[in-house]
Amino acid sequence: MQVFWAKGFEATSLDDLCEATGLSRSSLYAAFGDKRALLHRSLDLYQERGVARIAAALARPVPIREAVGGFVNELIEGIVAGPGRRGCFIGNCAAELARQDKASAARVRRSLERVQAAFREALARAQARGEIGRSADVEALARFLTAGIQGLRLIGKANPDRKALGDIAAVMLRCLEA
Repeated sequence: MQVFWAKGFEATSLDDLCEATGLSRSSLYAAFGDKRALLHRSLDLYQERGVARIAAALARPVPIREAVGGFVNELIEGIVAGPGRRGCFIGNCAAELARQDKASAARVRRSLERVQAAFREALARAQARGEIGRSADVEALARFLTAGIQGLRLIGKANPDRKALGDIAAVMLRCLEA
């Protein structure tokens, strides 16, 4: 996953994958099939970890605006410190592969849908607690926050400026004002 994330699918060679996994080519093929199958397993792993991380951040016993703000600030810290400048693995794969590779596009779509579902569930809980208005469209807010996170991570790749990223985050959080 780390090699694909750092280099992208096309630029990652079998030698890179063998070095990262410690497997020979034949063992790599036996364990994972082909390079694309290994990419898909990597995307699945990233998705599981990412969705769990988002769900945990949103499940904190604080108001939804504070929970989302904490998660976004954590992303910004990672971007500014350096590791987060690789962007989102899902977003990177969407940019590189989604238009030409239907199987990868489907995995990217499922990953984004799961992120959106984590936001939707947290927003529904917040709505039930009265933290956001009854008339708020929870589904639309979940889509917006998912897109906002992707955008923040994309901008952070090119411009890891804390103030610029903080401005983006502040506008994102306004959608959660009562």
